[in-house]
Amino acid sequence: MTQKERIIEVSLQQFLEHGIKQMTIQKLIEPLGLSTKTVYKYFADKEDLLKQCLFLHYTELTQRFTLLEKAMSNPVDGILLFFYELFKTDFGINHTFYYDLNFYFPQLQDLILENFSSIGIVKVKSILVEGLEEGFFIRDFNADILFETMMVLYTSITRNNKLKQLNCSPIILMQNTLEAYIRGVCTEKGLISFNDFQKSKNEIKY
Repeated sequence: MTQKERIIEVSLQQFLEHGIKQMTIQKLIEPLGLSTKTVYKYFADKEDLLKQCLFLHYTELTQRFTLLEKAMSNPVDGILLFFYELFKTDFGINHTFYYDLNFYFPQLQDLILENFSSIGIVKVKSILVEGLEEGFFIRDFNADILFETMMVLYTSITRNNKLKQLNCSPIILMQNTLEAYIRGVCTEKGLISFNDFQKSKNEIKY
C-alpha cells in the first residue's frame, strides 16, 4: 500500500468515526504520525481528501453488495440481504458523518452517488425482476415501482424524523416498514423464503 493509499484509508476511518466538519487535516492523519505538509503533496485540501475517501468507501460498499448477490439463495433472500447490509452500514456508522456529508458537502455527495448508486440500483432491480419471473413476488407488480417504494421505506427508517419520534429501535422500524412491505409482495413461494430468512438471520441490535 502506498503512502497516499494509507492516508486515504486512515482518513476514511477518522471521518466515519468522528464526522467530517470537526476533522482537520492534522486530526485526520494523527494516527499516522505524518505532517500536514506530507498530505498536501497528494491532496489540494480537506475536501479533495474527503472525495478520495468517499470513492474508497463506496467502492467497498459496492464490493460487499456484489458478494451478497453471489451468496443469495433466491431473490427474496437477496433483497433482504441487500437492505440489511445497508442497514448495518447506516446504523454502524456515526450519524454525524452522513449529516455532515449531506449538509456541508451536498455537491460532493451527489457526485459520488452519481458514480456508484446506479451500480446498486441495477443489481437490486435485476433481483426483483428475477423474483417476479420465478414466482417469488406477485407477478402483477412492476420492478421499478417495487424498488422505489422499498427505497422510500428504507429512507423513512434512516432519515425521517417523524418515525424517530416513536422512540422505537431502528430494527423495530425496519421490521414494521420495509420488512412488512417485502412480505406483502411475496407469493406463497416467496413467503417460504422470507420465513427461512427470518429464522436464519443473526439478531441485529442497534
